[in-house]
Amino acid sequence: MIGLVATGLVADTQARERAENFPVALRALPARYRAPLHAAYALARRIDDIGDDPSRTPLQRLDALDALEAELRVSWPSRVPALPLDPFLDLIAANRDDQTLTRIASYDELLGYCRLSANPIGRVVLAVFGATGPEAAALSDDVCTALQILEHCQDVGEDLRDRDRVYLPADDLDRYGVRAEQLRAHATSPELRLLLAFEVDRAAALLRSGGPLVRRLRGWARVAVAGYVAGGRATVDALRRCDFDVLAADADVSPRRRDVAAHAARLLAVRR
Repeated sequence: MIGLVATGLVADTQARERAENFPVALRALPARYRAPLHAAYALARRIDDIGDDPSRTPLQRLDALDALEAELRVSWPSRVPALPLDPFLDLIAANRDDQTLTRIASYDELLGYCRLSANPIGRVVLAVFGATGPEAAALSDDVCTALQILEHCQDVGEDLRDRDRVYLPADDLDRYGVRAEQLRAHATSPELRLLLAFEVDRAAALLRSGGPLVRRLRGWARVAVAGYVAGGRATVDALRRCDFDVLAADADVSPRRRDVAAHAARLLAVRR
């Protein structure tokens, strides 16, 4: 497993897991599943931290990502046993893209970005449970892309202010009459709210498309994946509940735990 040597690093990783829109590793899961899920999450966060490190220039971040890739290629079997390396290399590639790609032109381009930045996480989760196969992977990709789009909607202000990145497609901004600079504001314009409603509806449709994955799985895999889909649905609820006012200082765009639990229960209640 990934060695989280410092106690402070472990605590930080746990805090970040709790802040996610979905349960990274449900407490009900046996340790043989929870341990690799925690390890995979820690590595994914390490990759993102390197890609977003404000103390480094883009070139320095690229060098650090190259160094991490070289390290993983040498040490991989012992880092996260029985899990594939390729998804993590995709995450590194996504973070490389982030050093130069600060704007997304179209929805198709956003989907392409999510293939590297989000979908690999789902592939890792399926591998943890031994639930491989093209059909399961395709459904998982829909869920992961939806989760990524929802996170972009929650973080539009932070992404621009802190990283000079706009993940909302430029052609959608144009269609709704939204200028990128409006994302720096402390109030969400009516135009931006309409745009976010549109993007959230897209994400909700992807969650519906990927939802049958829960029915296809068995045992603990089914429980874990229901948690991810439920987290996405509860995030949709949260964004709609605040009327997409994501830039307000007191905006509450995080999913409620009780909503995640309720959605998960409904997903698990549906059989083939």
